[in-house]
Amino acid sequence: MREVLRSNDPVVMSFAQSVLQDEGIVHFVADQHMSIAEGSIGAFPRRLLVDDSRWEAARTSLADAGLGEWLYNDGPKA
Repeated sequence: MREVLRSNDPVVMSFAQSVLQDEGIVHFVADQHMSIAEGSIGAFPRRLLVDDSRWEAARTSLADAGLGEWLYNDGPKA
């Protein structure tokens, strides 16, 4: 899986998940429990992961939905 979005904002994360679900893109939220454990002070952002084969489609869908500023770019996959 590959990270497509990172945010401390639960509203942004929820909206991003909704966009991906509507597009039929399977996703996983990493660090969700860490964020809760640290008391929601924002020290640990949640990461939205998608399958490598759907990464470009996920980025396009999220950018089209207005979430471009939260997209995570980890460079080319080796």
